[in-house]
Order: sequence, then structure tokens, then C-alpha cells
Amino acid sequence: MGILNVTPDSFSDGGRYIDPSAAVDRAEHMLQEGADILDIGGESTRPGFDPVPLEEELRRVIPVIKAIRQAGITAPISIDTYKAETARRALEAGANIINDIWGLQKDAAMAEVAVEYGCPIILMHNRTEAVYANFIQDVIDDLRLTVERAQAAGIREDQIILDPGIGFAKSYEQNLQLMNYLDRIVALGYPVLLGTSRKSMIRHTLNLPPGDVVEGTAATVALGIAQGCRIMRVHDVQAMKRVALMTDAILRQR
Repeated sequence: MGILNVTPDSFSDGGRYIDPSAAVDRAEHMLQEGADILDIGGESTRPGFDPVPLEEELRRVIPVIKAIRQAGITAPISIDTYKAETARRALEAGANIINDIWGLQKDAAMAEVAVEYGCPIILMHNRTEAVYANFIQDVIDDLRLTVERAQAAGIREDQIILDPGIGFAKSYEQNLQLMNYLDRIVALGYPVLLGTSRKSMIRHTLNLPPGDVVEGTAATVALGIAQGCRIMRVHDVQAMKRVALMTDAILRQR
């Protein structure tokens, strides 16, 4: 999954792809590098981010989704949002997947949109406060509750994808710890998306800026695939595609 942020303030690539023509060029480039899915977001979720009003988020993402489709690009598009109306409008414009960083917790109508459109939905682990009694078990229990919420709303089993939420409501040490237990999240029985690309866990470990952590991201991608994660959400598509192909080749020989 190639990341296409159409925001002015994302921690890594803010402001670079706001213009629809630039976004189309970037989308085409990522697909040439081996991306299978394009993830489009109009609101930065970096630490300390300012929430974006609905109309502004729509102004950013809808023209980009339409431009990508008008350019003849048919690859699946996921809309990175926790607002149900943004998800609805994005699906109408040509998106195929909802990527909800709040796992149905922020907007009660999100599940209704997923059911109405019969689309896959990525449900990420998140909390308003990083307070845990038993960290790993609490994350797993939270994800179980998220799945139950989705099922109760009518979302089909085969449309649910889970995300452990690396970098969200977790300390540096907890993010590293969670990387060792991804297989327990995989064991819940749903495809797992891993989004570690250029995140603070890597930058802090290596003491490097966001654009210089491709090797650190590669380590997390390989470890995630080895534990059974199915989708890698990344900025550096070409390099991470090669990491994924090599890791897959090794794992097939087990």
C-alpha cells in the first residue's frame, strides 16, 4: 500500500501532492514501483496534529481521487479517514476501501457507510489515552471489541482488516514491544495491515530524520511479514516491495 498524503502538514511529505496533477504523477510512480493499493489521506495524524474540518478534508481528497480515476488508474484506492461523510464521498468518487484510524470509535456512521457500500474496512487500534493494565493483551482485547462492533453493525467478516496501530496511543517502548507480538494479532483471523513507515519508533531508534530511515522501515516490514501481516503501508514503495518479495520467497520455503 503506497501512501499518498494530500495534506500540507504530514510529518514526512506534507504539501508535496496537494495538487491533483502532482498526486496523479505520484500515484503512477508508486504503481510502477510495485504498489498494489493507493492510500489517500487529507488529514495529518502526526502527534499533535490539528483536526481538519470535513469540508476541508473533502476539498483535498475528492479532486485527487477523481483525477486518479480520470487518468485511467484502476488500482484499489483506500481513503484514510475517520469521518463517515468523507468515506462516503470518497467511495462515490472512486475509492474502494475505508482506512479508519479510530476503528469505528469516532464516527458512529462509519460502519453504516461500510455496510452500504459493501467495501473492505481497515480498523486500527487506537485509544484517547495510552493507559494499559496489560499492554499486549489490552491491545488484542481492544481489537476484539472493534471486530465485535463491526460485526454487530453488519460489516461482513471477509471485509474486515485489522491494524495494530503502531505509533498511536503507544509509547516508544510499547511500539517496539508490539512489533514482537504481531503474530497474536494475526491469530485473531483477519488480514493485518502494518503501518510503520518512517514513524517515530524508527526515527528515535536510529536518531535520523523521516526521509533517511528506509533501512529501519525495511526491518519492520520484514518482521511484520514474517509474523503474518498481509499489507504493508509504506512511503518508499520500490525498496519495500523488494523487501516484501525477498521475505515472501524465504517464507515459502518453510
